[in-house]
Amino acid sequence: MGAPRLLAGLDQVPRLDRVAHLTTHGSLPLYRPDELVELADNIDLRGRGGAAFPFHRKLRAVMRSARGRDGRTAVVVNGSEGEPSCLKDKALLLHAPHLVIDGALLAAAALDAEDVVVAVTRDDVEQSVREAIAERGPSGRRLRVGRLPERFVTGEGTAMISGLNGGPTLPSGQKVRTSERGLGGVPTLLSNTETFAQLALAARIGALDFRAVGLPSEPGTIMLTVAGATVVEVPAGTSMAYVLELCGTSPGQGVLVGGYHGKWLDPGSARTAEISRESLESLGARLGAGAVLPLPEDTCPMGEVARVTRWMANETAGQCGPCVRGLPALADVLDEALRGGGRTALEMLEARMAGVMKRGACSHPDGTSRFVASALSAFPDEFRDHALGSGCGRRVLGALPLPEDESPERLVVDWTLCKGHGLCVDILPDVVRLDADGYPAEASMAVPGRLRTKALRAVRRCPALALRILE
Repeated sequence: MGAPRLLAGLDQVPRLDRVAHLTTHGSLPLYRPDELVELADNIDLRGRGGAAFPFHRKLRAVMRSARGRDGRTAVVVNGSEGEPSCLKDKALLLHAPHLVIDGALLAAAALDAEDVVVAVTRDDVEQSVREAIAERGPSGRRLRVGRLPERFVTGEGTAMISGLNGGPTLPSGQKVRTSERGLGGVPTLLSNTETFAQLALAARIGALDFRAVGLPSEPGTIMLTVAGATVVEVPAGTSMAYVLELCGTSPGQGVLVGGYHGKWLDPGSARTAEISRESLESLGARLGAGAVLPLPEDTCPMGEVARVTRWMANETAGQCGPCVRGLPALADVLDEALRGGGRTALEMLEARMAGVMKRGACSHPDGTSRFVASALSAFPDEFRDHALGSGCGRRVLGALPLPEDESPERLVVDWTLCKGHGLCVDILPDVVRLDADGYPAEASMAVPGRLRTKALRAVRRCPALALRILE
């Protein structure tokens, strides 16, 4: 939206190799350590992975720690993105990896860091970064890719450092600052993929031009993942309603901002909100890792929340009571309320949320509990109707993306044979949706692995033999 910055050049080629990258962005200038800190401060560069911590303060913290020790430092790019609703960092590493590496090397030069690691979790992302490193040739630093498990907790700072150091990729449960002890035990600058890309961009165009876009208090652009599928780059201050419209969607029943540890905005708030820290904080929300998830009108809010809560319970670190027992219990009572468990189930839901808050070894139990609490506040009628037995009458479409929804198999309709009998929707209500004329609304529908047996049954029972499963 507007002139691309981080995504510049991708209208010409699907991936910027080294030559295309330099042609698009130009050479990377050199900065003294104090100059780089001043640049990051002038543009108010914040971490784009969730916490929005000022980048210049991270730089200074690593520099202070290094002075008090032997001077050794390291730089780690957090490219894990373990949440299914977030794709922006994957997009950068797949399509513009050199911009990210430039930012990491720029910071490494300021810190005189020997080791620079790009931490990733996916095969395709790892391959893209390896190719980019090979295209660059020797850099004078140990630049490498670190492969970690693709889990929700992988992106937590202590979990990532532990995994890169050869230990378990799990949160430590201790307040350990990576700026003091990180990769290999040395002071480490750990930040998000987009953050390093923004730094590389600002180093080229300067603070004044960087501030020419966005808001005076929040300059530059922001990358978002909309509806778990579309990655966009927008100037800070852009209307959320406008972003949703250009992505072919609307606020629907509400918008989840900040991903699965985020907050639900009601449709009215979503229409007036801007993509900025100030605007979202005024609504009690944070942009987090840039996930914006509108909930369509034709899906069940409580069913969607229950699916995500169960997945979050399965994604725990498994090393403290609130994770091991509290979150599965929260998911169980949410399922019970969904099935008509009555007022008792709603009361138990409140008790389970309170039982995990501020007791975990990391922020995962708190974030999951806040997600459920926000949904309960945003959709009180749906929760009450389900708990009391009447339900909302809508199916669960999987509008909130989960890894299990990613399947190479699809249910395909042969329109030359389909007669609109509708048996397919009776067997597969979570996959098939009928249009106003009683025919399947889509010609090709993803089949989650858990529903493959039902999909085969739908194929066999179609009277017109109009269905088949393809990869």
